[in-house]
Amino acid sequence: MRIIIVGAAGKAGRAVHRLLEQRGHDIVTVGRTSGDVRCDISDETQLRRMWQQVGQVDAVVSAAGDVTYAPIGELSAANFDAAWKHKGLSQINLVRTGLDQVSPDGSFTLISGIPSRDPVVSGAAAATVNGAIEAFVRAAAIEIAPRRINVVSPSVFTESLADFGDYFPGFPSVDLVDVARGFQKAVEGAATGQVITLP
Repeated sequence: MRIIIVGAAGKAGRAVHRLLEQRGHDIVTVGRTSGDVRCDISDETQLRRMWQQVGQVDAVVSAAGDVTYAPIGELSAANFDAAWKHKGLSQINLVRTGLDQVSPDGSFTLISGIPSRDPVVSGAAAATVNGAIEAFVRAAAIEIAPRRINVVSPSVFTESLADFGDYFPGFPSVDLVDVARGFQKAVEGAATGQVITLP
């Protein structure tokens, strides 16, 4: 399959790239500052230009999106706006603008995260945006068939515990190799409208 990976330079993106490439897929990497194609997917003009450059693909993988972790009393409207723009709306627009670029039997795989189902202190922005992405995937699945769409929802990465572990006390972490397998399941499997939780 010809697969585009958005956010390919990030921790999850690199792990997904390695696994899918080992599986023999043809990978096109996309990132804001690196990759085969440069694109900030939160900018719809850049997004449409990206699709013109990339052309037809069989699958779209998104491992992109930043959110601010801070106590709710310290989170500003701008923090919520940024989380929505850079993780929520950007992934929704990736799907919306890419429907004609993905083969009829192809798929989209997005990323959310554990705070949508198991909230943590300082994770209100993440929980809100992740929940919106998951709701979008369930809704989109009934409209874009036969194309499939799923979302991978990992716990904190084992490899990121030094930076984010304090936000997730007592939570089981997930190794990036297992995160990559979650994306593999979405891309190579047959399910649609699913939230693939890890662990």
